[in-house]
Amino acid sequence: MNLAGLARHSGFIARNANAVTRNLGSQSSSNLSPSISRVSLFSTSTPLSCASHKSSSSDRETNRPGVQTDKYADGLRQNKDWAASTARDHPDLFPTLATGQKPQILWLGCSDSRCPETSMLGLQPGDVFVHRNIANIMHPGDLSSGAVIEYAVKHLQVKHVVVCGHTSCGGVAAAMGNKELGILDPWLLPLRQVRERNLALLESLSPDEAALKLVELNVRDGLSVVTQKSAVLNAIQERGLQVHGLVYDVGSGVLRELDIQETQDSLKTRLLAFKTN
Repeated sequence: MNLAGLARHSGFIARNANAVTRNLGSQSSSNLSPSISRVSLFSTSTPLSCASHKSSSSDRETNRPGVQTDKYADGLRQNKDWAASTARDHPDLFPTLATGQKPQILWLGCSDSRCPETSMLGLQPGDVFVHRNIANIMHPGDLSSGAVIEYAVKHLQVKHVVVCGHTSCGGVAAAMGNKELGILDPWLLPLRQVRERNLALLESLSPDEAALKLVELNVRDGLSVVTQKSAVLNAIQERGLQVHGLVYDVGSGVLRELDIQETQDSLKTRLLAFKTN
């Protein structure tokens, strides 16, 4: 485009811009918010009143009941307050943890977000060594849980091993049904096998009672797997390691301990069958 053409083209833009501005000015003032300032047609900046309005609207959205906030962002903001408060209440805690850990409890639980083991026990960081998975299933050949148990029992020398299930467990609900679940199917297989072995009992109960019973049976089955491990058997025999089965009620926050007492004859049989040197 030559200079003359460019001038004519620029004049066309200017005339149309003026026309648009006149049309905007002729609109009834009742259609415009009185709090919003007049902005240049080609301005790229946001009027101050609009920015203020957006911020206050966002604050109202965040504080409005029922509006879910970003918990990750909330957590990062609150972390410094938590760290400062914890350091103030327990001045030696973080310096001690920086030198190593000596937990007394190994916790084998479910990955469910409603089951925070350290919080529900009212304990502090460093008190509980943790392994969690879907439905707190203890696969005999699972390297992940096996490595955690071996390390906690042999090297950290924990005094207690806990297998904990919980009410309203999604994994238990899935195992109670027969829907195909893809990768979860092989994972839930031990739980379905527990269901199979106790099918008559479970079918004699109401759905809610059956689900709770399967939670308990799954904990007992997990304890059976844990106490077949040689490291656990050695620690039970040599230094009095204790194993526990718990069920956590997500509706009340209360833990319930299962009766898992084992006879001496049963323990001797287990030692004979599974202990290695």
